[in-house]
Amino acid sequence: MQHQPQGQLRTSWGHFKKYRPLIRELVTRDLKVKYRRSFLGYVWSILNPLLMMLLQTLVFSYMFRWDIPNYPLYLICGNTLFSFFNESTNMGMGSVLGNSSLIKKVYVPKFIFPISRVVSSFVNLLFSLTAIVLVMLITRSPIYPTLLLVWAPLLLLFLFCCGMALLLSALAVYFRDLQYLYGILTMAWMYATPLFYPFSQLPLFMQQVVKFNPLYHYVNCLRCLVMYGFVPGPNTWFACIASAVVMMVLGLAAFRKLQRNFILYL
Repeated sequence: MQHQPQGQLRTSWGHFKKYRPLIRELVTRDLKVKYRRSFLGYVWSILNPLLMMLLQTLVFSYMFRWDIPNYPLYLICGNTLFSFFNESTNMGMGSVLGNSSLIKKVYVPKFIFPISRVVSSFVNLLFSLTAIVLVMLITRSPIYPTLLLVWAPLLLLFLFCCGMALLLSALAVYFRDLQYLYGILTMAWMYATPLFYPFSQLPLFMQQVVKFNPLYHYVNCLRCLVMYGFVPGPNTWFACIASAVVMMVLGLAAFRKLQRNFILYL
């Protein structure tokens, strides 16, 4: 029994390598569909976080006047990661239902569909990093050597989102209302993550609650590396790694168990 999770991971990894061309095609299709008939195309991956940052900077900096150095960079770091999480998990949740006709006709590992949606969102995230660089240049933010470690929280968040997408896509086959309830959950999750307000402004008991929020640690890790020029402490790294591993294992286990009866519900 102890070797079963390891065996499942090896099998899933083997299928992932075997069907990489299919994943590449699905990702390419998602990107083309998203920007089809769009004049600016992929430029929106840069413009969208910039415009959101400008709007929120105008609203929150004047309404609340929080004393946060380089507030535009603070905002765009948090918004970029949360947008990736929100987009990838929402797209992943409907991926199995959206490909039901293909699943009924030919055999392919079903977990490929939610994973491909997360990968396509991750490609958009990489484009969006250009917006963060632009804000750093415009605000004359210092360029720290810790920028070389930015890939670490991004990769861990990618794994966390893959696990979430697997779990949600499996549950959505059985509970269609989940697609509507999840929108409310992500809104609450957004406000529970210090994206546009400082963590220090929260009451002490709320600070302890927010520390159980995985997205807080991913956002905090990125801000430390980009804005403040230091590597976060071991507690932050442990929270990021543990969240990614636990969610990935949970998502894979739930997906493998629930996929057996997908055909009956699709």
